[in-house]
Amino acid sequence: MDLFTLDNLITLFLLILLQAVLGFDNLLYISLESKRAPVEKQAQVRKWGIGIAVALRLVLLVLLVQLVEKFQSSVFAAKWEGILEFDFNLHAIIVLFGGIFIIYTAMKEILHMMSLEEHDATEKRRSSAAMVIVWIVMMNLVFSFDSILSAMALTKVIPVMAVAIIASGIMMIVLADRVSDFLQKNRMYEVLGLFILFVVGIMLISEGGHLAHMKILGTEVQQMTKATFYFVIVVMALSDVVQSRYQRKILREKKAIHDAQQSQP
Repeated sequence: MDLFTLDNLITLFLLILLQAVLGFDNLLYISLESKRAPVEKQAQVRKWGIGIAVALRLVLLVLLVQLVEKFQSSVFAAKWEGILEFDFNLHAIIVLFGGIFIIYTAMKEILHMMSLEEHDATEKRRSSAAMVIVWIVMMNLVFSFDSILSAMALTKVIPVMAVAIIASGIMMIVLADRVSDFLQKNRMYEVLGLFILFVVGIMLISEGGHLAHMKILGTEVQQMTKATFYFVIVVMALSDVVQSRYQRKILREKKAIHDAQQSQP
């Protein structure tokens, strides 16, 4: 009964809100990655991927609570004075791997969009539903570290954190189809989504480098803050909206000139 205190309920609300904010980039990745599965299985892939990931996130929560010091303990380090210095722990390695993989995925999809052989390339890049689910689960776990560690900073009550994780998982399952449908109906925003994913990768790499206390040519790698990340996203989105409207304006002007020329005797 001590779980149902006002303090725990307020913390639960804050955690669900936090999970929703931190889960934006994860949701975008899931929506884009699911497109690699066969069309008829994409919705099922998103649901299974998120569901399995939430179950594993609960396991990760318990492990982090018990072994948080192990994840922060040094795994290997090197020091070349004035050139390169780092001290990697397990947390930093996982985050760095996630950032590198996301940048690779985003760049691969961007290059695919620039390909002239779009139909053939689309058919070739299809993956099995099981493989896509595996990648969604793996990357979900990478994104999980930040959300779980942030949750642990707010409370030490495991049931409260577990309920927040389950609630955020349900919201992601509900929103994943809507985000995917939106991107499918508004293909021009796919490019924006991929570049946002690219920025997510940079953010994770900067975070991994910061966690590893990495110094390159004597300069310490600084973590990209969430405020900076969301500022960049807003600027990119506004730029895309302005560009789209300006392009439509130009097309209307060209059509008006063409119609005027056609109407002349």
